[in-house]
Amino acid sequence: MDLSGKVAVVTGSGRGLGLAYAKALAAAGAAVVVNDVDADAAAAAVKEIETAGGRAVAEVAAAGTTETAGALVARAVEAFGRLDVMVTNAGVLRDRVLWKMTDEDFDTVVQVHLRGTFTCVRAAVERMREQGGGGRIIVAGSPAGQRGNFGQTNYAAAKAGIAAMVRTWAMELARAGITANAVIPVAATAMTRTIPAFAPHVEALEQHGTPLPDGLRKGEGFGTAEDVAPLITFLASDASAGITGQCIGIGGDKLALWSHPQEVSVAYADGGWSADAIAAAWPVSVGRVPETYGIPAPRI
Repeated sequence: MDLSGKVAVVTGSGRGLGLAYAKALAAAGAAVVVNDVDADAAAAAVKEIETAGGRAVAEVAAAGTTETAGALVARAVEAFGRLDVMVTNAGVLRDRVLWKMTDEDFDTVVQVHLRGTFTCVRAAVERMREQGGGGRIIVAGSPAGQRGNFGQTNYAAAKAGIAAMVRTWAMELARAGITANAVIPVAATAMTRTIPAFAPHVEALEQHGTPLPDGLRKGEGFGTAEDVAPLITFLASDASAGITGQCIGIGGDKLALWSHPQEVSVAYADGGWSADAIAAAWPVSVGRVPETYGIPAPRI
């Protein structure tokens, strides 16, 4: 993939998945705006990219606000003259069960993930439409947003909202030649190392370089941040011009396309349904095979 001449913004790219994305885009030839709330992490990321022969600048700011979104786009234009790719990766966690989740827990996660995605994409699209030539919107979803996850009311809601926005943007941006897709990554990061089934393998990888076992890489589709980055490069490239409105999973050795919500079973009653009729019909028609929910426990 040759991204020479393209300019990308990657939010939350001082470390973890975002850093892997920024490095991969730069390695393919794109100029990159690195964004993080940690100035030292952002500076280190820029230095790493430049040492490898790439081009990058830093913009230190917290994702979420309209002001940050505008600053990121302005930084790209100021430093490199244009903007072609917006990757919204910044995120935080405030995991608690519903009855222990505070307003602040909920609002913080929604602000960074959902509003941060909205504001950054809006600012990017304004610039892309103004300069012409299309563009690429790549946002971060999650299995939690596709299926729900225990203790993650805030995070799952934000990620589900992001998937819905992508489907909407795919329609709204088609005429401008701008694609919008969500990546559903599963990787060893600060967010996943706390999962008991993954923790010892992530620790062995980080401390000793021990490769993740096939049971994780293939069975669970769980790998490293570097395993996810090629999908970002592909979606940023001209080769992905015909792909939009999709939620695409990647992790370890696994690449997957997530389905969108759709009716899976229907029934009809002349004149409409009474409560008693629904109760009678449910176990033998519409509700005979109910949908599953929640992220399945790792089988390792």
